[in-house]
Amino acid sequence: MSKPKAYVNEKKIIAVKNLSADIEKYKIIGLVDMENLPAPQLQKMKQSLRGKVEIRMTKKNLIKYALMNSKRDLSGLTEKIRGMPALLLTNENPFKLYKIVSASKSAAPAKAGQRAPRDIIIPAGKTPFAPGPVIGELGQLGIKTGIEDGKIVIKQDKLVANEGDVLNLKLCGLLTRLNIQPMEIGLNIVAVYENGVIFDRKVLDIDEKVYISNLKQLHNEAMNLAVKIKYTTKDTIKVMIQKAHREAEAVKDKAHTE
Repeated sequence: MSKPKAYVNEKKIIAVKNLSADIEKYKIIGLVDMENLPAPQLQKMKQSLRGKVEIRMTKKNLIKYALMNSKRDLSGLTEKIRGMPALLLTNENPFKLYKIVSASKSAAPAKAGQRAPRDIIIPAGKTPFAPGPVIGELGQLGIKTGIEDGKIVIKQDKLVANEGDVLNLKLCGLLTRLNIQPMEIGLNIVAVYENGVIFDRKVLDIDEKVYISNLKQLHNEAMNLAVKIKYTTKDTIKVMIQKAHREAEAVKDKAHTE
């Protein structure tokens, strides 16, 4: 006796086919988590992204099947699906996509049961609290404190939650009282695919000023090394000639004084 065939909802099949077709139209595929995103905020984000980024929302399993059906290897995205997933489809480069999405976010207080969107650190510095029971609350979290000018002072930065940790009521209350708003209302990019490479959120989340400063420092270090080992290029030759001229002048001045 043959086994009965499993029933597959035709609407789901069509939804997967349509999503798969949309995925193939774009070079860049972003995976986002919409957990805790209010509907009004989502509508605002859709409006702000219109013309730049397409948002595709459907059930988690359908997104998985659509990614698996792609001609490209998108397994790196499939493995990272979590929460309430959606896809961002665009031809913008991953870093620009991350910047566009991040710019539309707003900060919010943490609520019990939510997951930390990133590592949460209580920074060192003066608090608004007078000495009292709150010292014990801070101590339970391993936070070192002192008293200055009648206020509790946190002696050093303290990591109180790792990315992905479920936040409890006590910690959320303390963060709110310290005016720390670790939650971000908006689309949380998990990872982005481009040309066979999966860019994790931590890779995409860069400070442009720090990045440019690091590039300048690396350029200077490379230039100094090239000049030191006398590696001739169109960029180093001018510096090497100037250096040789200064050294020759120094030798000439020394000879005149002897």
